[in-house]
Formats: sequence, C-alpha cells, structure tokens
Amino acid sequence: MGFLFVITDLKFTFAAQTNKIKQIRFMKKFLLCALTAFTFCSVKAQEVKNTIKINPLSALLRTGSVFYERKVDDGMSVQLGVAYTGIKLDDTKFTGLAVTPEVRFYLKKHAPAGLYAAPFLRYQNYTVSDDADEGKYTSFGGGAVMGYQWVFGSGFALDLFFGPSYNNGNYKASSGSDEPEIKGGIEGFGLRTGVTIGFGF
Repeated sequence: MGFLFVITDLKFTFAAQTNKIKQIRFMKKFLLCALTAFTFCSVKAQEVKNTIKINPLSALLRTGSVFYERKVDDGMSVQLGVAYTGIKLDDTKFTGLAVTPEVRFYLKKHAPAGLYAAPFLRYQNYTVSDDADEGKYTSFGGGAVMGYQWVFGSGFALDLFFGPSYNNGNYKASSGSDEPEIKGGIEGFGLRTGVTIGFGF
C-alpha cells in the first residue's frame, strides 16, 4: 500500500509539474505575441509621415472640418486645418470658412504620435447675419494647444487637443445699421478644443 501511495504521489507531482511547464510556455508565447504586436505598432507609427483627420464632434455645431498633417522630422510636424460652418449663436448666424495652420512639436520625438505642443494661426471669413443686419466678418488670430495623438498599427489615428485662442477681426455691413453680436470665441479670447479621428500613411 505504501508503495502505491508513493507512485500516486509521484503521478500527481509529475502532473502538477507538467501543468506548470505548460502554463510557463503559454505565458512565454503570450508575452512574445504581445511584444511582437507592440513592436509592430511602434514601427508602424514611426513609418507614418502623413495623417488625414476629421472632427466628428464639430458636426454638432453645424461645422465640417478636415486636417492634413505632414511629418517634418522626428520632433516636428506641420498641419493645416480647414473648416466650413453654418453655426448659429443665439440670434446670430455665421456662414463661411476658417483656415488654421499650425506647427507641432512632439516632446518625445516620435512624430506624428505622442504628446505635443502646437502654436497655431487662424484666419476666418464669415457672412454674419441676424434678424435685421447682415455683413462680412474677417479676422486673424492664433493661440497654442497641448495634445496627444495615437497612431495605431492599423493606421487609425486619434488626436485630442485643447488650448487658448484669440481672434481680432473687422465687420463690414452690407445691410442694416447695427453690427450683429459676435462672440463664442469667434471674436476675442476663446478655447480651442477638439477630438479628431482619421488614418495615417
């Protein structure tokens, strides 16, 4: 009987060791796959030199915007954004175009992915109207944003950014005697923030 117990114990010990070896092998394979995927994503992100993105949230403000970014070197890129809007703030409607060029400085030098700081300029050209007045409004301004952009192995790009802005413009009436109220960050100090999605290549 004692001999049988010894054999049984040996079988259980051997089975436990076998399972442990299988678990270790599985973990090694899993870590290897994860490392390979991470390396692939990193290499893919480093190979990306261009991104094209849109801001899906701007549609809520009756605005369509598209952005093209081009990598200059590992630490810098340039981006051009173009937006067309038909937004209405209270009783004042703005219809027209805004152009936003910017330079992005990537802090960890993995452009176009990672944390960045970006000074920008902005030109706006709108037709402004309310119930009684209408005219043309043009402005120049600028500001700076902080942001973070992810570029995944599939090429999908996600960009989050925010920062202060300032615009100063002129209004020229075409009908009516008063100037419509211009606010909401279109004139004066404001906050530029957004979420853009797109793809890199």
